[in-house]
Amino acid sequence: MAKAAKAAEYRGMSDEQLGLTLRDIEKHLFQLRFQSATDRLETPSELRKARRDIARIRTVQRQRELAKQPKEEKGAANG
Repeated sequence: MAKAAKAAEYRGMSDEQLGLTLRDIEKHLFQLRFQSATDRLETPSELRKARRDIARIRTVQRQRELAKQPKEEKGAANG
């Protein structure tokens, strides 16, 4: 897996690209967890990087979801 991407890089992606990237990183995280349970990882920090990338992508997706909501709903949710 390449270096951890910055949130700005994820914001530049389309919704579809984000979904595909999220799926790839989750698959990679699963492989790392499996490898960690059966063997020793060469770089244990890869687990942390993958989890953080997943969190970044989900944050960007949530921000987009909230931005699509009408302003009336946002006000009612806070009140």
